[in-house]
Amino acid sequence: MARRKLGQVLVDLGYMSDDQLWDVLEEQNQSPGELIGQVAIRMGFVTDSQVTEALAEQHGMPVVNLAETNIPPKVLELVPETMAAVYKIVPISMKDNVLTVAMANPGNVAALDDLRNFLGVDVRGAVSSLADVETAIAKVYAGHEDSIEDVIGQLESGHEDDGKMRGIDIGDMDQMSDAAPIRKLLNMILLLAIKDQASDIHFEPFEDEFKVRVKADGVLYEMVPPPRHLANAIVSRIKVMSELDIAERRLPQDGRIELNVGGNPVDLRVSVLPTINGESVVMRVLDRTVIQLDLNKIGMDANTLSRFRRMLKLPNGIVLVTGPTGSGKTTTLYSALNELNDIETKVITTEDPIEYEIDGLIQVPVNADIDVTFSNVLRAILRHDPDKILIGEIRDFETAEIAVQSALTGHLVFSTLHTNDAPSAVTRLRDMGIQPFLITATVEGILAQRLVRMICKECRSEFEPSDDLLMELQLPIQQARKYKFYYGKGCPRCNNGGYKGRTGIYELMTIDDDIRDMISNNSSVDEMRNLARGQGMTTLRESGLKLIFDGVSTIDEVVRETVMEDLD
Repeated sequence: MARRKLGQVLVDLGYMSDDQLWDVLEEQNQSPGELIGQVAIRMGFVTDSQVTEALAEQHGMPVVNLAETNIPPKVLELVPETMAAVYKIVPISMKDNVLTVAMANPGNVAALDDLRNFLGVDVRGAVSSLADVETAIAKVYAGHEDSIEDVIGQLESGHEDDGKMRGIDIGDMDQMSDAAPIRKLLNMILLLAIKDQASDIHFEPFEDEFKVRVKADGVLYEMVPPPRHLANAIVSRIKVMSELDIAERRLPQDGRIELNVGGNPVDLRVSVLPTINGESVVMRVLDRTVIQLDLNKIGMDANTLSRFRRMLKLPNGIVLVTGPTGSGKTTTLYSALNELNDIETKVITTEDPIEYEIDGLIQVPVNADIDVTFSNVLRAILRHDPDKILIGEIRDFETAEIAVQSALTGHLVFSTLHTNDAPSAVTRLRDMGIQPFLITATVEGILAQRLVRMICKECRSEFEPSDDLLMELQLPIQQARKYKFYYGKGCPRCNNGGYKGRTGIYELMTIDDDIRDMISNNSSVDEMRNLARGQGMTTLRESGLKLIFDGVSTIDEVVRETVMEDLD
């Protein structure tokens, strides 16, 4: 049966009139993204408690007054403070293996599913206001905040470890992976990593220890390691969550965990790799709230962005994005396709793997095991009347050849290459076997990029760099001294690292007639770079220098990510 709309429930309860509801709906149209209850409160038609009561009525849940609720300590132990804060819930009672939680958003059914998966018990919802939930979390967990160290301490005190690898009983391992302490530890690792906007979580077995490392802003940080003898139980728990075979320990496995953290969908791509000391696991965290697929928000300067957008409007040709693994190439291409994604344009992609699903795009995953390769998929794609095509990566001559043929037959093709800068992409295509006349006929632009960490805004401080540090920038010392330089001191917001978030630096080489002549004449990479710079191309190092002088990043970051050039 269809659930009544919240506005109608408020009217049925007598808290608003029909005319007021129409006013609220009209106001909501002017504020897309704002919930109807929030609009009604803002306009003064209803109170916070009336909206809470209407939400409870709408979802068939009880209302709970957290200020007057006595929560047993054993119930609080079931849900760590991190989980309560991320999901905006407060555990209030446990009866007959059913946990009842107060939640501010009863419509977030996926959160209840996540909690069932995390905690291993049935979970039911009750309704409270967001303000009451946040107040209750701060109050009931005061002095009881769980840390990974605490959970590991509990695990170590509860298990004897003889320091040696024992024979593995699959039945026991299955039971142990489901044990509450193992669940609690893994839950905390996952939630802390997602909260810190990590891109990857690594579980690494060594002879005497089991390391957990988290990659955030492109740098790995080590967490407190769990006891070595729990490695198999933790890996088994990950396998259970990602629906992999826990009995198979000899072969690599790939799986997926879908979560709904704080109302936002988060995908964890799980890869299990057998090693000499046990199974290593890497989770790739795909959180759409962290990656904004918007060309205006990827850090491209106005001039480069304007030129890149002109390329997106071309009827045919090839646009390449180059850089090493983890330099943000996929995000840039997704942002470009997101901009091209309209009702009049047919966009088809082939990727390995598909990282983000975008409504309106036809996305085809590559599967080499059954011979679904880039080249084979591309041949099929051309029969589906596409306007724009994305090839995840040009890896070989066959894929490059079909990309060229696609461009020659009236399609705009986007793809990536692994090269250090934009001019080097031409050499890479030549090395693959593509004739220079085909490169000049199809390639329209090459964008090279890197990601650099941004200085934390909370602890950004000015400093005076040494002459040696300034010499790294390859600028005359006197010229460099005209600028102000900044670094991050370290604060709680950035985990005392001094950096928070990353942005891109870019160099965009437009393939015009002069560059085409150089390609035809087999000119060197340096000759092409010098010509492109003379025509206004900003190099990666120059793009990085602008970030330094604007106080966005540091000398160390830019020097680490860009090669030395003659900038005179």
